[in-house]
Amino acid sequence: MADRLALFTGGQFADSHAKTAHGILRYAPREIVAVVDDVHAGRTAADVVPYARRDTPIVATVGDAAARGADVLVIGVAPFGGALTAEWRAAILEAIGAGMHVEAGLHTVLADDPELARAARERGVELRDLRAAPADLSVPPAPAERPDVRVVHTVGSDCAIGKMSVTLELDAAARERGLKSAFVATGQTGIAIAGWGIAVDHVISDFVSGAASRLLHDGAAQAPLLFVEGQGALGHPAYSGVTLGLLHGCLPDALVLCHRAGATAIDDYPDTPLPSLTTLVELYEAAARAVRPARVKALALNTRGLDEDAALDAIERAARETGLPATDPVRFGAAGILDAVL
Repeated sequence: MADRLALFTGGQFADSHAKTAHGILRYAPREIVAVVDDVHAGRTAADVVPYARRDTPIVATVGDAAARGADVLVIGVAPFGGALTAEWRAAILEAIGAGMHVEAGLHTVLADDPELARAARERGVELRDLRAAPADLSVPPAPAERPDVRVVHTVGSDCAIGKMSVTLELDAAARERGLKSAFVATGQTGIAIAGWGIAVDHVISDFVSGAASRLLHDGAAQAPLLFVEGQGALGHPAYSGVTLGLLHGCLPDALVLCHRAGATAIDDYPDTPLPSLTTLVELYEAAARAVRPARVKALALNTRGLDEDAALDAIERAARETGLPATDPVRFGAAGILDAVL
């Protein structure tokens, strides 16, 4: 893409909820001019989140990013509930005034907002809503109509723990082996990276499985091996519905369970404890079995914040507890997990 991006994180760049910015920095083949974050201005992206892989400068304001040549402002935070805030509205209006297109994956549809739509129309710029879903979605066909492809699906113990990153690492590892594979984007960040997909959490609940099935058929036209990114978690009080709909709609052959090392409760609901890894494996396999049996083949641990010895110890303990291969594929490579799911 010819766009020159500025990633707006509004002081949250170091937080896990800035996963859209983190994912684009690490994986998207797009030019990124700046990160807009007043808390970390003056540093680089790699200084704050080393796994970002880019020394993109962090600036304080949208105007600073425009001065560096940015022509698209991307909302780089995935907030709880997905709503537009007053602070972000001000930043979007500033970007529009500077002649920048705006790309966002919020549940608030920018194009439906009268003030933003009027400003964009007058300035001649686009409002790109990444979560906008096709209008013709419906329920899925019968499981017997599933395309003849191998589907690997990441699932998790919680939200914002790296399911998309694990999926992208597996796809990259497969391609390095000469396998023809495709990353199937099911969320706004994945769509910003891959350029296609459906944000299934913005779909009418009856049609989530149908959206996943649509993605499966679209992916099958690209490759015989599909890596489908997961959303939410079965035990999440707010987002379990989209998790189950996606699981039943993509009809996977193999599952990879993702977990943040050391986590004991749902991040957004700290009074909701996490089950053991063994119980999580059982829960996901039982849920899949209702439509199409699939086994958890490996564990992907997010060991961010741990030194290398502590990370390796956490991985060893997880493997011992479950009897499954385990690693942190972002930190140590995805080869072992890829072997397990193939």
